[in-house]
Amino acid sequence: MTETRPHRLLLITGTMGAGKTTLMAEASDVLIERGVVHAAIDLDTLGIGLVPPAETADGDQRADGKPRTLEDLMYRNLAVVWQNYRSAGVTRIVVAAAIDRRDLPFLQAALDRPETTICRLRAPLNVMQDRVRLREPGLFRANGVRRVAELDALLDQAAIEDFTLTNYDQSITDLAVEMLRRARFI
Repeated sequence: MTETRPHRLLLITGTMGAGKTTLMAEASDVLIERGVVHAAIDLDTLGIGLVPPAETADGDQRADGKPRTLEDLMYRNLAVVWQNYRSAGVTRIVVAAAIDRRDLPFLQAALDRPETTICRLRAPLNVMQDRVRLREPGLFRANGVRRVAELDALLDQAAIEDFTLTNYDQSITDLAVEMLRRARFI
């Protein structure tokens, strides 16, 4: 029988504009600099698009019998990506995603149920809204700016984080090092 090595997940969650993707990328750079084998994935990038409505889909359904959604495909994509990393010997994964209590089991299942540490990333509301305004110059801007506060409130209610960091007045490198230390990744 082949024994699988234990693996660990560091999930960076927070609303839009909190800096999840930036912090994940910097954490990856810190881990690379220190020679720590890992994977870093922005979950949103695995679920961009539009799938056909359930009545015209190819019949693909979830285990509970409900039709697939883009979110379901995102977690299936993550599972495939994770298996590739895992077969290469990776045992630590850093994921950036706005996850609440309802979504956490899907994320953990896609990653073969890792030991999980969750970092909630915050910033002042006006700063997060300004960040969204800057990065979303088109159709999504107004909806995104409005959604920042809504998602922040939902994440407050979920309260799934092990610890919280503020991404506002500290260098991103210092913030990444602090997060990785608190998560025991370094």
